Amino acid sequence: MLSPDERREIDAELANYEFREAAGIEALKVVQRHRGWVTDEALADLEPVLGLSAAELDAVATFYDKIYRKPVGRHVIFVCSSISCWVMGYENVRDYLLDRLGILLGQTTADNRFTVLPTACLGACDLAPVMLVDDDLHCNLTPPEVDAILARYE
Repeated sequence: MLSPDERREIDAELANYEFREAAGIEALKVVQRHRGWVTDEALADLEPVLGLSAAELDAVATFYDKIYRKPVGRHVIFVCSSISCWVMGYENVRDYLLDRLGILLGQTTADNRFTVLPTACLGACDLAPVMLVDDDLHCNLTPPEVDAILARYE
């Protein structure tokens, strides 16, 4: 069941759309903001509100890489693997980051602090290599900078 806060926020989003189905991504973001990720139960809760089936909502959620369908850490790191980042040394940054955290891509640290996910592009090709931590874009990365960046996120 949607919480009163979730329902209020989703209703506010619905007011911005002519068709309630169009608010699917925003409704998923609201649920994720409150719960940390989007469960199967949350998809079922959204069905009557949006007029979309759980399967349709799951298709949206799994297409959009910023919607999490399984638990993630307190901070989510997206490492850009676009051609620009690759040419500028993203592999060194990625490998250093994963080694430092002791995990593989797609995994979460044992302390639940970080989840590292790949992404095709963060739209900052002129500042490559880049990574996004929560909503913070970090640019022109080198392995030594990774430690200082991680220290900012408790």
